[in-house]
Amino acid sequence: MPELTLLAFDYGLKKIGVAIGNTLTCHARPLCILKPVTRQQRFEAISLLIHEWQPDKIIVGLPLTTEGGEQYASMRCRRFANQLYGRYGLDVELVDERGSSIEAQDILANNDDDDAVAAAVILQRWLDTQADLPTP
Repeated sequence: MPELTLLAFDYGLKKIGVAIGNTLTCHARPLCILKPVTRQQRFEAISLLIHEWQPDKIIVGLPLTTEGGEQYASMRCRRFANQLYGRYGLDVELVDERGSSIEAQDILANNDDDDAVAAAVILQRWLDTQADLPTP
């Protein structure tokens, strides 16, 4: 697999966790938490990140029920992913985010803002699945 730079988003209405990673190191790390008030502020902040990091692909966490079904938040995240694709023309993949916030809180060992760490957990899941794929 060629080296790809990846940005991941743990999307929420009030906060968006962001993580960065790449396929060379297969490691994800928390980057920041966006706290936009308006849609315009959200995409201004994301545009700055896209410009700074020049990602090849975007990963968005997809909230599913414990049984793996869709829920209302799933629709919002799918819409967000579609907006990212439409605005930036980058490949966008959705990744099951079940349990990512709990895992992030375990990593942090406290109840601080865990959104960026949750985004890193989501991105690491994607990276781990790619490492399991055979190379052509």
